[in-house]
Amino acid sequence: MDYTIQEHCKNIDWTLVRDSLKNAGMAYCDPDIHKKAFQNSFSVVFVFHEGKMVGFGRALSDGAYQAAVYDIVVVPEFQNKGIGRMIMETILKKLPNCNTILYARPGKEEFYYRLGFRLMKTGLARFVDPARMEERNFI
Repeated sequence: MDYTIQEHCKNIDWTLVRDSLKNAGMAYCDPDIHKKAFQNSFSVVFVFHEGKMVGFGRALSDGAYQAAVYDIVVVPEFQNKGIGRMIMETILKKLPNCNTILYARPGKEEFYYRLGFRLMKTGLARFVDPARMEERNFI
């Protein structure tokens, strides 16, 4: 299959971003909040197939030595076709000298292991809604 990678936020359907995150069981907000989050990110990646957005992700970074990856999603019918790896590799190429952290949806750890990520012994988070994160098995 042919895929197009877009590394900017022009002409993105932010409602589709929200809905894709929601359908993947990930945190989601109003479309305008996702737009702001992606526009303020160090790196963004959107993958299209025949004009349809089939995956996306983003990273925050200082561009020097620290980064964090967020919102990696591939729509269900396009999973297991290498799109998630394509998104991650595109993001990570922009972070060659950075320690990179992320938190994944429970059950997706193996995907990130294959990309070189490892569990940390010291990882802490401060959540806006900790009860919701506990309910969803993130904490």
